[in-house]
Amino acid sequence: MIRYSLNCERGHNFESWFQDSEAYEKQANHGLVTCPHCGSAKVEKAIMAPHLSATAKKRRASVAPPATPAAPDTPSAPAPVAMISPQEQELRSKLKELRDHLTKNADNVGTKFPEEARKMHYGEIEHRSIYGVASTEEAKEMAEEGIEFHPLPTLPDERN
Repeated sequence: MIRYSLNCERGHNFESWFQDSEAYEKQANHGLVTCPHCGSAKVEKAIMAPHLSATAKKRRASVAPPATPAAPDTPSAPAPVAMISPQEQELRSKLKELRDHLTKNADNVGTKFPEEARKMHYGEIEHRSIYGVASTEEAKEMAEEGIEFHPLPTLPDERN
């Protein structure tokens, strides 16, 4: 894990933790790193002083510049949040409807999904609507075989 001091375009300072520098770059490039004060996604890394032990700090006090302090009420790892418009709420509702329709009108085959999908694709069994689970590797293999499938929509509130 790595902690970065960050600044937004409006001059707010805050800190956030990331898996590694690549994770920061990926999230920042997708607009997922936002200022907890104003919500701006125009964020860049601030200059940081390294964290040193107390003895080393005393020896290097005249050399190392002080780190930019974060605002006292700033959480150390802000989470992205959003207010959604009525149109987005309607889309969310339709996604829930779609998911409910699929799960009510299809057979849940659980972990046998890849096996059942292949049997249908190759004409070994009659085609029917099914759903279940597949690992990333299984999904990749099915896609390479030309088997058509789609992930079930997952809504954010289902993860909370």
